[in-house]
Amino acid sequence: MKLQKILSRFLKLHPKEIDLSLDRIKVLCEKLGNPQDQIKAISVVGTNGKHSTINAIFSILKEAKIKCNVYTSPHIQRINERFVFNNQELNDEKLANLFEEVEKINDNQEITFFEILSACYFYKAAKYPNNINLIEAGLFHRFDATNILKNNLASIVCSISKDHLDWLPKGQQTIEKIVFEKTSSLLNSNIIISKQNSIETTDLIKKTIKKNSSKKLYFNEDFSFSDGENDFFYYEDKFGGLKLPTPSILGQFQLENISTAIATVRLLDFNIKDDDIKNGLTKIKSLGRLQEIKSGKLKTLVKNNQLIIDGSHNEDGARVLNEYLQTLDCRKHVILGMMANKNHEKYISHFKDISSLTTIDIPNQPNAINGEELKEKLKNIQNVKYKRNIEQAVKSIPLKENDLIIITGSLYLAGEMLNLN
Repeated sequence: MKLQKILSRFLKLHPKEIDLSLDRIKVLCEKLGNPQDQIKAISVVGTNGKHSTINAIFSILKEAKIKCNVYTSPHIQRINERFVFNNQELNDEKLANLFEEVEKINDNQEITFFEILSACYFYKAAKYPNNINLIEAGLFHRFDATNILKNNLASIVCSISKDHLDWLPKGQQTIEKIVFEKTSSLLNSNIIISKQNSIETTDLIKKTIKKNSSKKLYFNEDFSFSDGENDFFYYEDKFGGLKLPTPSILGQFQLENISTAIATVRLLDFNIKDDDIKNGLTKIKSLGRLQEIKSGKLKTLVKNNQLIIDGSHNEDGARVLNEYLQTLDCRKHVILGMMANKNHEKYISHFKDISSLTTIDIPNQPNAINGEELKEKLKNIQNVKYKRNIEQAVKSIPLKENDLIIITGSLYLAGEMLNLN
């Protein structure tokens, strides 16, 4: 209750949810003693795959007995997910104490919700100067609150695609502009570029960071992976090849993110052993990202059928999700809820051979599109229907043996469903 009251106060510190600028957080961090200058960080930017890449690095480093701090956003179920120190989420009491301390120093000055959360993270992270910080960039990166570091160990560029276009000026809602916003201000250290969804995007990244003096590693040029057999895959870079176990998270596309994670930890010479990588891959956790639900209230609703929750919400996310679904020999039923500012038609256009589509409302999210309105936008899809909530949606699906239900379209929906479960 105390934590929620503080968060409510944070939300009132600025009239806008997002106001892209570095001025306010720099002022607050200066009052805090510039903690961001006292940490060792790996920055992770991009559109898709940031969370999975961070979790893969985190799992490998933990296996190597290396302490980490982790800052990600948004959270799926609890705000605590964003604040990991010494390999552990802060509990409610410690998080509330941290928030109150920074709130007092901020002294009611105007600052956005994400900015003050980022300041809180940096302030706490500085207490652990020897830990490795894994920091996920927020919107676009150039004017994002995480982009106040003067130096870092490395910058990782995950897959970049079109998303959050409503925050770009009219006439500049292009992949060129997005690449510029995400990569033009990367620090001079090491840059690891993950697999991109097109050669054009890779070329745009190369052009944008051409004058950056960092050491650069590109997927398929400096590191790569290939499919193996019998639950193994193969990774290769200048340090040699590795035969690795299939990771603990679903989806062929995750091998792209994992390969980027491996390239990063090997480049930075953390004295990681091959066994640390092998064992770490079997312990990766990724909440709300292609997560199979094996127990709980929602699982009870679908009985013996498979249930997956995935927070993908843009075109590229839909594309890789559908690639995974195409590998499954079963009937697929999609339950969809999305935020209002997404390209709903393009998102669903990537899904092939689905047996049914049910739109629902996302509870507790005023910026979500109403499920009935979403159904009308997707009326050209065969077998589309609307149900008010998840229970009605599941009960309306004529499930047969071996059928799959996937709930997707929004990280906020994923969080609500996991809380309900």
